[in-house]
Amino acid sequence: MSVASRQVQNKRDASGTLTGRAGTVYDVRIKYKSPEGEKVYTKKGFATKKAAEQHEAEMKVKLSNPTYTPIAASHGKMTVQEYLDTWVEQHGKANLRPSTFASYKGYIKNHINPNLGHIQLRELTPAMLDNLFQKMFDKGLSQSSVRYAQRIMSVAFEGARKYHYIETNPARDILTKFGKQGKTPDPYTVAQMQQLMGLVAGKEWEMPIMLGGLYGLRMSEILGLRWNNVDMEKGVFSVIEQLPFKVPAGTTSITEMAPVKSEERTLPITDVARPFFERQLATQERQKEMAALCGREYYNNDLVVAKPDGAPFRRDRVSSDFGQMLRRQELPHIRFHDLRHSAATNMHQLTGDFYTVGMILGHSLKGVGIQLGISTNLEAVTAQYIDVRLDRKKIVLDAYHNALHPSADQKKEAASNAAKKEISQKKSKDIER
Repeated sequence: MSVASRQVQNKRDASGTLTGRAGTVYDVRIKYKSPEGEKVYTKKGFATKKAAEQHEAEMKVKLSNPTYTPIAASHGKMTVQEYLDTWVEQHGKANLRPSTFASYKGYIKNHINPNLGHIQLRELTPAMLDNLFQKMFDKGLSQSSVRYAQRIMSVAFEGARKYHYIETNPARDILTKFGKQGKTPDPYTVAQMQQLMGLVAGKEWEMPIMLGGLYGLRMSEILGLRWNNVDMEKGVFSVIEQLPFKVPAGTTSITEMAPVKSEERTLPITDVARPFFERQLATQERQKEMAALCGREYYNNDLVVAKPDGAPFRRDRVSSDFGQMLRRQELPHIRFHDLRHSAATNMHQLTGDFYTVGMILGHSLKGVGIQLGISTNLEAVTAQYIDVRLDRKKIVLDAYHNALHPSADQKKEAASNAAKKEISQKKSKDIER
């Protein structure tokens, strides 16, 4: 028989934790023929004889298939911590954005390794992962946080399965059911954007909120926009770089920017947006003059949005301050990134031009579909051949910007239409009487 028992001084329980007590474990040893000759497959340490026999039966079927590649025993013996630490460094730096890479490392260090790091990779089971998720819930972590940990392990252990370090991916066979994640705040309507823009007019928040709420730029794109990418004479600006991830505290000068997350794009400066750019430029000129008069250094990073001394803002500080500003103004809670959602939603509702909105935001069709909650398969058909010209972007942006900041003529026309509607309703009531 291929299953043998042996005594150990420190037996593990069903969750893989050492009990400190002696006990019996069971090992599987199968001789099989391969194209390279006769070989031996072994797997040790099953807690019960039934589990060992079940594994033996499964492996005999698999090993009888000439194309099957058995698990590399040496790699399977490495601990979960050894594997994950190696995996995130090798896989993360090559395939993940800096922010995602940092997030993966943080979750592995703080949540996964302290609970599962000591277990051998080949001994990891779905039950152990379900146990971890329950511990995370008991600590008060949200559904989205626990679900994110499962996602990290699912991706990591799928790599181990493909490399034949483990037989199956334990994160794919869990029983834990994740409920709905926290609701994403509703994007601001045109009326709410008008209120917000009115409250920040002439203040330091005016420019970043205009770029986020009227153009849908990401925060890192706003904080990395430089004046040499703004052409006031031609009436355009280019989104071709962004602020690097995690600028250290106290940074005063930025020498290199990071590439944008999505495609580079050129956007028109509308008649509504132009005064914002002009006021910002004038404000920064005054700040330079004041710094010179006071004998203070001004850091000329050429940033459109910067601190009064020209130094770059940090993303996390802007995000935190934005939330506090909304609370002080008693406005509905949204994240700074939701200004981008607001711009996308309002432009689409006003124009119905799904594709141009995507090009303004720098999204693929699939990306803007997710942003708007719309399902589309256009990207697989003909939309890839469409070239959205600058004038079409201007038409869509004008429709949204003019709705936020109607001209005097538009206001008169709206008032006139409202008056006509009121007179018509009054006549209808008189006729009914």
